[in-house]
Amino acid sequence: MSRARRIGPSRSDQLDLVFGALGNKTRRAMLARLAKKPAMVTELAEPFDLSLPAVSRHIRVLEHVGLIKRTVDGRVHHCELKVESLRDIDEWLNHYRRFWDANLKALARHVES
Repeated sequence: MSRARRIGPSRSDQLDLVFGALGNKTRRAMLARLAKKPAMVTELAEPFDLSLPAVSRHIRVLEHVGLIKRTVDGRVHHCELKVESLRDIDEWLNHYRRFWDANLKALARHVES
C-alpha cells in the first residue's frame, strides 16, 4: 500500500509560516494598508524608512506565506491582500476564543455569586 505524498506545507506548518511573517511590525503595517485597498510596492514603501529592496523582501515573505498576491504590469508591481488566506488563522483563533469566552463567563458567574 503506497502512501500519498503531501505537496506543500501541512496546515500546522503553514500557520507557523504565517505567524512568523506576522511577527514583524513592518509586514503587519503593510497588511493593514492592503486591507484598505490594493497598492503598488512604491506606495507600500512610502511610510517606512526602508530601501525598495528591503520593502521587496518583506513583500516576498508575505507573498510566500500566501497573505498577499502580487501582479506585475510592466515595471509596476501591484499588491493586494488575499483575504481567504486569513481563514486558517481565524479558525485557529476561534478555538482559543471559545476557550477564553467560556472561562471568562465562568469567572464572571463566580465573582457575581
